[in-house]
Amino acid sequence: MKTAALLSAVAAATAVHAGPTATLRSKPRATELDPITVTGNAFFKGTERFYIRGIDYQPGGAAGNIDPLADTKVCLTDIEKFKKLGVNVIRVYSTDNSKDHDDCMNALADAGIYVVLDANNPKYSINREDPHGSYNTPYLQSVFATIDAFAKYSNTMAFFSGNEVIHDLKNTTLTAPYVKATDRDMRRYIKARKYRKILVGYSAADVTDNKMQTAQYFNCGTDEERSDFFAFNDYSWCTSDFITSGWDKKVEAFTGYGLPLFLSEYGCTKNARNFGELESLMHANMTGVYSGGLMYEYSQEPNKFGIVEIEGGQDNGSVDQTGKRKELAEFSAFADALKKWPAPSGDGGYTKTTKASECPSADAHWAIGSATLPDTPPGAVKFFEEGAGKGPGLNGAGSQWATDQASTSEGGKSSDTTSGSGSASSTNAAMRGSIPAMDKAPFVVSGVVLLFTLVGAIAL
Repeated sequence: MKTAALLSAVAAATAVHAGPTATLRSKPRATELDPITVTGNAFFKGTERFYIRGIDYQPGGAAGNIDPLADTKVCLTDIEKFKKLGVNVIRVYSTDNSKDHDDCMNALADAGIYVVLDANNPKYSINREDPHGSYNTPYLQSVFATIDAFAKYSNTMAFFSGNEVIHDLKNTTLTAPYVKATDRDMRRYIKARKYRKILVGYSAADVTDNKMQTAQYFNCGTDEERSDFFAFNDYSWCTSDFITSGWDKKVEAFTGYGLPLFLSEYGCTKNARNFGELESLMHANMTGVYSGGLMYEYSQEPNKFGIVEIEGGQDNGSVDQTGKRKELAEFSAFADALKKWPAPSGDGGYTKTTKASECPSADAHWAIGSATLPDTPPGAVKFFEEGAGKGPGLNGAGSQWATDQASTSEGGKSSDTTSGSGSASSTNAAMRGSIPAMDKAPFVVSGVVLLFTLVGAIAL
């Protein structure tokens, strides 16, 4: 769920990035967690089935656009809250790939907590209105630099290649080849740089018209092209139950799907929150298909989904997120739910073998009729051998109007690789920010810096 991001960007016409340098290697650390792996349609920690029982974490919201894992004055206080809750995974939407994260990531590892990271940020992301133009070398340099920044940590569980870039308008499905190409490039980079296997997948919007096509699309093609997992943001459970929420139908629809599946955001504020979603997520009704989920969200922002209020941090993206933490009533409710409905023992009825889906055909809600993906932009190919170099961080020049683009379009046809592109009203889809399609939850204002004007619609 998170806010829709139709952002008007005021950015440089071309993006500048640092030249490649040798990739930094891991430093020894006190706590090493077992990496999370995939077998069939499930996650595993060692030989035991692993369920995501976590929370979405972005103090200040998208408008703040800060990196909570680069500041111990922010993260260490919150890690104590995570331990009190009993979560095992957090999702972080904004990280600065030019900064050091050792202290926060090591503290999370000491607490036994894994991290799922969005590889995009507001300035470096796929543009909904011009996906071809925004899939370029500066963009991938930033994505790869984020991988470099976090690959050394044993508790880096996974990266999201995109969040709700595809939405409820048919033309947004034209972004799918570029997000999937990024997904492919990320896995290729991880392998080329000789990092351990780190999972890469997509976080989708819960859009009835194209969610299943999206799931099929990210699981079709060659093994190199297929994602490691699929996730989506679901806000349809409003203090209801497995059937009233429609979750039974979603389990039915995804039965037999060949990748691990989980909820990258879930929640509803229509009624008092009792987090009964956990009962179903940990129940045999769902564990054969789903591997848990991330509750939206930790800190109280203008959308009012938070369970902790940060003193001085509610000014729609205040840069200072170091204020005192106040636990709201929902904090204890979520902690109680995690205790009441623990992860089940055994294998949960998972499917032991994986399988590819058929690529979806073009129809009234899906504009892509080809399985061909864009080639990696020519300027980015060197990164696989040389490394990405120093990341541009959250305040770099941006990549939306760079000129080094992919050499093929989504249909496999040759396209111009020299002309710049980008609309004045471009849609930057890097950040979380959807209005839930199922329950029309309140619009979540999640703008990005003052340079961006968030306009609406579901995005990510």
